[in-house]
Amino acid sequence: MDEQQALTAISPLDGRYAAKLDSCRELFSEQGLIKRRLLTEVRWLQFLARQGEIADYPEVSPVVHDWLDRLVADFGYQEAGRVKAIEKTTNHDVKAVEYFISERLAEGSELSRLRPFVHFACTSEDINNIAYALILRSARQDLVAPALRTLVTRLRVMARATAALPMLSRTHGQPASPTTLGKELANISWRLQRQQASLENVVVLAKLNGAVGNFNAHVVAYPDIDWPRLSSEFLQSLGLEANPFTTQIEPHDWMAEYFDALARINTVLIDAARDIWGYISIGYFRQRPKAREVGSSTMPHKINPIDFENAEGNLGIANALLQHFAAKLPISRWQRDLSDSTVLRNVGVAIAHSLLAYQSFGAGLEKLDADPARMAADLETNWEVLTEAVQTVLRRYGHGDAYEQLKALSRGRQLRPDDLRTFISGLDLPRNTRDALLQLTPGGYIGLAERLTADLDRTP
Repeated sequence: MDEQQALTAISPLDGRYAAKLDSCRELFSEQGLIKRRLLTEVRWLQFLARQGEIADYPEVSPVVHDWLDRLVADFGYQEAGRVKAIEKTTNHDVKAVEYFISERLAEGSELSRLRPFVHFACTSEDINNIAYALILRSARQDLVAPALRTLVTRLRVMARATAALPMLSRTHGQPASPTTLGKELANISWRLQRQQASLENVVVLAKLNGAVGNFNAHVVAYPDIDWPRLSSEFLQSLGLEANPFTTQIEPHDWMAEYFDALARINTVLIDAARDIWGYISIGYFRQRPKAREVGSSTMPHKINPIDFENAEGNLGIANALLQHFAAKLPISRWQRDLSDSTVLRNVGVAIAHSLLAYQSFGAGLEKLDADPARMAADLETNWEVLTEAVQTVLRRYGHGDAYEQLKALSRGRQLRPDDLRTFISGLDLPRNTRDALLQLTPGGYIGLAERLTADLDRTP
């Protein structure tokens, strides 16, 4: 895309962020959709040619199969332009693809014998639903999954490096029992892995069963053929699973599962982006400065957490669309309405905003350095977080009013080390237990956080 096109683009995906999303164009552009419609039509033509039980179907030589393979492989900008030119006359996008193929088949006598079987017994939705299934499967496999694996790997590396680095927790925004920075990063990594597995387990369904899902025309033309079996085998050859019960459209339930799973991934990352933004704000993370970069137009000292802010914003846009897709696409009036068509054309927008967010989130992680001194300072000024440990030990030794004793000592107060140690020294506890409590510090009160973080590497 040249500079003028970028500057005049309506969507920032095709303007400001175009260079970051080149990998999306082959899948989600109009050309990408047309190519997958073409692929579906051609593969169906070739599949039927290989079924010896279909009478009257012309014999297709290996040379013709190669020609058909090249028709798909060589499909590019000029060919897509020709399809769009045909569409100006047909005012029907899928029919334009059929006519394009027929037009090309007219180039030779052996080829022309196939023309009657282009789009054989198909409705446009047979072609469209398969095309979108192929697009979404490729997006998951080739774009989303690698981007998420990169984030998970980076989070794991950071978690291991900071597994033992104590950090004050904040529940309800207030000082709470300490954790470690690595354990908090491990939490994010684990959540992402789990939701990614949910996305990858969504079965990609498709249908090729005619105008209302009953193989009506198929059976009239060839009544002795097991069309459900052939349809299923064809879809399997494309890496898809047949949905045996549909109207004219594949009902898109699997798409709702796909988009809901992707939205949950994005929600985990929104949560993480906000938390990391907060840790940067209070100094637990420092951002490495980059030469010549500007953080503020008036305040020279600033390094703003713009990567996490950018990620949060793009994830929000993506989820607004994904949630609409999941709610809208499974609904169709009677056997077919067309309200899903314009919605489906925007699936690439949601996924592109997601991918842009993943890039921003990853770029933000790469700039971060933990600040142990800042975290230690916070721990040192909040000794009251140890009251949880003290009252729990008291409970073990039968003190029924343990919680109330510690509440009276600490609620609404910031305890100093001597305050707590004086209290512990007066407790009726075994000497070794009391001595252990006296040795306890906020920085040492991290439970099994380090071990739990190490366990992350033992999970799939």
